[in-house]
Amino acid sequence: MKKKVAILGATGSIGKSALDVIARGHHDFEVVLLTAHCHADQLAELGRLYPGAVTVHSGAEGGRESLLAAIANCGADITLNGISGAAGLEPSMAAIEAGSNLALANKETLVMAGPLVLRRAREKNVTIIPVDSEHSAIFHLVHAHCAAHSTPDEIILTASGGPFRNYSLEEMEKVSPQAALAHPTWNMGAKITIDSATMANKGLEVIEAARLFNCSTEKIKVVIHPQSVVHSMIRMQDGEVYAQLSRPDMRLPIHKALYWPQAVPTDFGRLDFNALTLEFYPPDTEKFPLLALAYEAVQKGGLYPCAYNAANEAAVAAFLAGRIGFLDIGRITRYVVDRDKDWNTEPDTIAPVMEADRQARIMAEKEVKC
Repeated sequence: MKKKVAILGATGSIGKSALDVIARGHHDFEVVLLTAHCHADQLAELGRLYPGAVTVHSGAEGGRESLLAAIANCGADITLNGISGAAGLEPSMAAIEAGSNLALANKETLVMAGPLVLRRAREKNVTIIPVDSEHSAIFHLVHAHCAAHSTPDEIILTASGGPFRNYSLEEMEKVSPQAALAHPTWNMGAKITIDSATMANKGLEVIEAARLFNCSTEKIKVVIHPQSVVHSMIRMQDGEVYAQLSRPDMRLPIHKALYWPQAVPTDFGRLDFNALTLEFYPPDTEKFPLLALAYEAVQKGGLYPCAYNAANEAAVAAFLAGRIGFLDIGRITRYVVDRDKDWNTEPDTIAPVMEADRQARIMAEKEVKC
């Protein structure tokens, strides 16, 4: 029987990669839902290619309600959430409520409301399978090498370092949006590409890893690895390190997530070891303060990670619009997170999470205009 798949964000980079995976495994999958927030023409074309799928343009009037209703009613066995940013939280929750397993490329779901999301997934007997290359690597390494009740002694997340890893602070002050959008190893959407350049993306991944793998931040390390071949590692209690290596190709973690728990052969990401050189070195948190700030946010808990994410999203949008400089992204995010009195609450529903997201964006916007 074919596995029924819903793809949220079907016209984005994750969605397109997922559809490539599905096209190659068309005997194994049935697409039941395709959504997009923009690119209505591309969505319509996908609807013609997959006539059995419901299509939802969430950017249209009433689109949000239509999106959540479609997720609830499409009957998916697995939902791939490739939506960018905070907008992905409610769709993730809708998929969980519908009893669909969740292939999660939207890290903001766990950053904003990790404890709530994971609790509801347990209650609904839903498996969350990470699609980010780093968390996919950790997920599969843990399943391969850790016993049922054991955990790694250390999680090591790799980071490309982005295009400015060798820049001075003075050079980074002059960075343009066009330069920041030129990632050296990955082809991604604009928001995540800027986050990679500031290392906010790695900060978000630290928060996601802490929550997804129930791990203290003291056991989560970040290393710069420019080649993006080692996608992450786990260190065991006896000191052994296990790593997942492949070429940087998002189709591989998507393939593994869609087929989970089966292991199905694929050529995605296959490495050629001839003349392969691997480098590792520590991150510079003075040049990339958003990484250190993410550790602070998840250690404080409550709504701090949500505020971190929202402020960063607002600042990135302002940078892409030419309203602030590159280094202002970190400054504005720090300003919002440091509003201690606003983020101490531990939310028990999604509503206060969404309100904190809204308030953090207002604060960030006010600081942008200063």
